[in-house]
Amino acid sequence: MQNRLTEELINYVLPKKITEYFDLVNISADEGRLHLYSDETHKAPEEYLELHLLPNGFYEESAIKDFPLRDRKVILHIRRRRGVDSEGKSYSRPWDLTAEGTRYSKEFAF
Repeated sequence: MQNRLTEELINYVLPKKITEYFDLVNISADEGRLHLYSDETHKAPEEYLELHLLPNGFYEESAIKDFPLRDRKVILHIRRRRGVDSEGKSYSRPWDLTAEGTRYSKEFAF
């Protein structure tokens, strides 16, 4: 039951795209900030299935500012997966997680 409650809470707190395509891997807090760390799931995008991509780690982490919680700024730390084809060309799922021209989540910037 605890896992179900935790998952339900995460679904209310994090943006929908994050909960669908990323796994929450760590949470930390410091002076007035809550840090939520997420890694993209292992599932390859359907448009890349025919390429038979091999896992090749993650791209550099991105930090996105989101809605404050309990008077703490929330920073989403996102790591996107990288895959390579047989020729070494790198691929990843295209993401549009931030509002244009900002480092804020679309919902927060709106």
